Amino acid sequence: MAGKSRFTRLDAFTKTVEDARIRTTSGGIVTLTSLLVIFWLVWGEWADYRRVVVRPELVVDKGRGEKMEISMNITFPRVPCQLLTLDVMDVSGEIQMGVVHGVSKVRLSPEAEGSKAIETTALELHKDEAHHLDPDYCGECYGAPPPTGGLKTGCCSTCDEVREAYASISWSFGRGEGVEQCEREHYAEHLDAQRREGCRLEGSISVNKVIGNFHIAPGKSFSNGNLHVHDLENYFKDESHTFTHVINHLRFGPKLSDVVVANMNKNHQVTGPGGWTNHHINPLDGTDQHTDESAYNFMYFVKVVSTAYLPLGWEDVAPRGEQHLGSTIDQSYKGSIETHQYSVTSHRRSLAGGSDEEPGHKERIHARGGIPGVFFSYDISPMKVVNREVRDKSFSGFLVGLCAVIGGTLTVAAAIDRAVYEGVNQVKKMHSN
Repeated sequence: MAGKSRFTRLDAFTKTVEDARIRTTSGGIVTLTSLLVIFWLVWGEWADYRRVVVRPELVVDKGRGEKMEISMNITFPRVPCQLLTLDVMDVSGEIQMGVVHGVSKVRLSPEAEGSKAIETTALELHKDEAHHLDPDYCGECYGAPPPTGGLKTGCCSTCDEVREAYASISWSFGRGEGVEQCEREHYAEHLDAQRREGCRLEGSISVNKVIGNFHIAPGKSFSNGNLHVHDLENYFKDESHTFTHVINHLRFGPKLSDVVVANMNKNHQVTGPGGWTNHHINPLDGTDQHTDESAYNFMYFVKVVSTAYLPLGWEDVAPRGEQHLGSTIDQSYKGSIETHQYSVTSHRRSLAGGSDEEPGHKERIHARGGIPGVFFSYDISPMKVVNREVRDKSFSGFLVGLCAVIGGTLTVAAAIDRAVYEGVNQVKKMHSN
């Protein structure tokens, strides 16, 4: 009993006997109202606890020796696929001339006919496996050294191999007149037949994650010392050829499905203004550039920023690892998403040089010379943006909020009930007097 009396003295919640309690109609109304308020506020606390927000962080990009995917879809309504060449080079010294893997060319009908798709093939011009030829056939290279990686060592079996041999020693090739392989493949006839056509390049390339550039220009490319040169003879033979183009999309990094982008944008909007959308990741999408000059080029200077998106629970999911070019990250993948965003500035100029009066900059003088085409120069930022999904409130914070809601509401309700009760009693006394 001594122990019991000791705890009795510590009781902070004194009780009243049932006979001393008074129940009123106003008290019942206040009780029901306070319960409704409690349920509403508890639901708000639960929603706050379940809310996912995105916390952006800026860190140093410590990636080394990585590859970066560049995906493109660019339409050239006034240049035939026969003339287009895609080249890639970077500061590490790696040069990919005449890229053929991962990219396709789509022949388009003439611009006057609506630039409709005609045929889709790999980006390899005039390829002829020459399986129909005699196995002992060894084509002549016409004074040029045989290309490495040809169908037959020490020979030029196809027109494309003769062109490559000429390019290796910086010789202009022209239309291939007098070259047996080109006459067999009707190279000149193909050029004439497709001269008014357009072309769309679509696909992905893999590059080193260092400063570099890629460009789309006419004619076979070759290096002459420190110079990168294109055989422009066939391009300039028709004045209708220009590098008017539409960038349907240009992306650095893997493709994100619409559902993934929508989820990212939704979480960013919960955090605040400035949600993540495709336009913020790929600002060049939908760019349309027009020129009526053949000797004209367009330059885009791109600043690429590595970007990671870490959804809740990403630590428990194995990383994607090496993926094939053009693969898509869909909603089924719950791990970390590594991609890139970029900003861009553009410049355009006539290769004839002169002042920039037409756009309104008379004080600016353009240099003369260069290669017509579309050039993309990209630089890699040393910083990395990490967007991390987190709960806006911890579980302990949720419990604290829950106690505050219940306790605070009941305290306020008790004060209101007491005030109403006292007020009613005072009114009754005034009437009784």
